[in-house]
Amino acid sequence: MARQPRLTLPGEPHHVVLRGNDRQAIVRDDADREHLMQAIFQHARNQRVAVHAWVIVDNHFHLLATPDTEDGVPRLMQALGRSHVRHFNDRHRRTGTLWEGRYRSTLVQPDHHLLDCMVYLDLHPVRLGLATEPGAYPWSSHGHYAGLGVQRQVAPPAVYWGLGNTPFAREAAYATAVRTGVGSLREAALVDAVLHGWAWGDEAHLAELQRRTGRRLSRGKPGRPRRPEPETDDGNLSPIN
Repeated sequence: MARQPRLTLPGEPHHVVLRGNDRQAIVRDDADREHLMQAIFQHARNQRVAVHAWVIVDNHFHLLATPDTEDGVPRLMQALGRSHVRHFNDRHRRTGTLWEGRYRSTLVQPDHHLLDCMVYLDLHPVRLGLATEPGAYPWSSHGHYAGLGVQRQVAPPAVYWGLGNTPFAREAAYATAVRTGVGSLREAALVDAVLHGWAWGDEAHLAELQRRTGRRLSRGKPGRPRRPEPETDDGNLSPIN
């Protein structure tokens, strides 16, 4: 089945994932992680993309970001992919591809859906056994939102500002959201959306998005015939790893 074009609309939050080829490492140490983090923000700034949240793990990374232009996210990912491959290959004396291919992405409704995505990213290193709790993992945006440090290049979305009237109130409310977690059903929907390119939001929001694009935004309703999905290596929608 032919691939559908990626969903990309200016002014809308995007959830983006890029993994290493055959799940190989895209970072081997903190110097690599620092380079990738700085490259994310540099190319995002160049392409007028606001980065709301991020996390880097050994063999992939996630971004939540809103572009000002229709080609902002594709140009960001193209520039980022090339620059990190050059750095990684030169530093580790290797050649060849680093990425598995196309990055995965989808649109996320900028309300509690986006907040759940932020929480999902924060908890990702814990799910993978890289940390015992989100605050112990330095390679994500969690510390910025939980009051553990300042990342000046992170752009908090409106849903975060709505958590409280003071920095302390927002940080406390966000920390509570992270402790509560996403819930298995919403986590499965979140993962399914980004792996298959379906927009994630309620029916009214999807209908509004559909007026802006000719690309199908969600699966067919139950009972309607549809073509089988292409097989992936993601099992039964387990958290991305």
